[in-house]
Amino acid sequence: MAKLTGGQVVAQVLKQYGVEYVTGIPGHGIWSLTDAFLEKGSEIPFIQVYHEQSATHLADGYYRVSGKPMAAVASIGAGAANTVLGLATAYSDSTSLLCITGGPPTHMRGRGLLQELERHTDNGFPQVTDAVSKRSWVATRVEELPFIMHRAFSTMLTGRPGPAHIEVPMDVQAEAADVSLHDLARRLPVGLQQPDPLAIDKAVDVLRDSRRPVIVVGGGAITSDSADEVLALAEAWQIPVVTTWNGKGAFPEDHALFAGSVGQTGTIVGNAVASRADVVISIGCRFTDWSSSSYAQGVTFSIPPAKLIHIDIDPHEIGKNYPAEVGIVADAKPTVAAIVASLPRSSADRSEYLAELERLKAEWEAKLAGRRDSDRFPFTSQRPLGGLRSVMERDGIIVAGSGNTQGAVKQTFPVYHPRTHLTSGGFSSMGWAVPAAIGAKLAAPDRQVACVLGDGDFLMTSQEIGVCVQHDIPVVFVVQDNAGFMSIRGGQRKQTSRHIGTEFNRPDGTPYSPDFKALGQSFGLESFRVDDPADLESTYRKAFDSKAPALIEIPTDRDAAGPWVPGWWDFPVPAYIEDERQDEYWATRAKEQHL
Repeated sequence: MAKLTGGQVVAQVLKQYGVEYVTGIPGHGIWSLTDAFLEKGSEIPFIQVYHEQSATHLADGYYRVSGKPMAAVASIGAGAANTVLGLATAYSDSTSLLCITGGPPTHMRGRGLLQELERHTDNGFPQVTDAVSKRSWVATRVEELPFIMHRAFSTMLTGRPGPAHIEVPMDVQAEAADVSLHDLARRLPVGLQQPDPLAIDKAVDVLRDSRRPVIVVGGGAITSDSADEVLALAEAWQIPVVTTWNGKGAFPEDHALFAGSVGQTGTIVGNAVASRADVVISIGCRFTDWSSSSYAQGVTFSIPPAKLIHIDIDPHEIGKNYPAEVGIVADAKPTVAAIVASLPRSSADRSEYLAELERLKAEWEAKLAGRRDSDRFPFTSQRPLGGLRSVMERDGIIVAGSGNTQGAVKQTFPVYHPRTHLTSGGFSSMGWAVPAAIGAKLAAPDRQVACVLGDGDFLMTSQEIGVCVQHDIPVVFVVQDNAGFMSIRGGQRKQTSRHIGTEFNRPDGTPYSPDFKALGQSFGLESFRVDDPADLESTYRKAFDSKAPALIEIPTDRDAAGPWVPGWWDFPVPAYIEDERQDEYWATRAKEQHL
């Protein structure tokens, strides 16, 4: 045992548990904790950000690349509240991070001290985190902290990943007690959660009788490191593979069996193959509305009559949105391996099925090329992505912002390895991409990292590019400038033929936009603006070759379409819209299979 302050306990435990970075802003409510990171033996590099929201996003991006939790810290009150969006994004996408916030001293709770929420309940902030974290704790004594810390890591590292939150009151940070720190290795289970053999047998029976099977991989396939097993299953049984937002990267997109992505902004190929399948093998997919076209029968999936083999670590997901012919609660890696080992050596003749896949892919490529290879200026949403793919290394990491960029990357930018495509899929948070890209680069310092996002998304956390200069973190930021929230405007126009609050305009109606190249230069980044399509690829090369933080401004046409929308999204049309859109909405809604 050793006599340690609460702050020292946290710092030493993080160090012992392998946390490589801490990020945040050390406001007054957490001074005694952050000071402990300067103590000999518990020094951890501290990445200062400019907004607490960015600290949690940065830690989220770090985990998505490394598979290891990072810690984000914030003060009480406003600082703590600013972390909520980052927690919600990580929780929605099942990624892990540890958020540690300060709290009012235990002897002052309920008195309304500076930044305390206490009108509904004394020290009310921890209740805010309940909905956006896998588990939240409030330490009331120094002696509790070792126990809380190992449980927080166990929560993050077992089962379905998710963020954990710990509030450490100011007095608990500063006071000392005799404590023993817990060995994490002796507090975690050994091995992976294995599937029930009977479930494997049943899955094989269903698959053996299939004629048009499809594998749909979600983010869980990447979290479980089961890409090799997915590839083995696809090749052994000649099964096309489709991906969700966060499943992108679980299967190499230049493989003959890759069929594209699914959902509202999936690909025409992906939705066609998935909707016509007779057996759907889902690996770590929770069937959100975006990935399932709001459950409209025959648009993305046809379950039933298609039979679903649903593999997920979380029993909450089995049968939630679609009935499962076989529901398997287990880690994806041993489950898929067991299915492969139990299958007969050869499948039914799939030559006609795979020929159809090739025809669909050729048609999609021709459609895609019209925007991806266009030399119009200002640029289409897709042209900068095609140029970037031609320049980036095969294992480079792309971090996609939300909106049009998110969908365009999903459709246009092929990736080949797990953890090389990052996006805020489930929460689609604007402001996520910039700090997440910084976290990605910290996790993979020897790999290229490009952050591609629209100007509206960029402006929410643009200040964090300064973090790259302060800490010499060479991320390349690609800002597609179309002077507004064009994805939102597009949806408004489709729904009501008009729009509000989405264009960045001056009083006379002309577009308004900052000078992003000058902004990048003012922060100290290598900065460029591409005004000629012929200069696009060479500009990318200059940015990566600089080995320094860089920003590339790319003027993008407001009306150059974003991603295609081959799927459907259940977005009700206002009753006062009485044209064919009303009929189309209700006709498609009637196909939903979730009641």
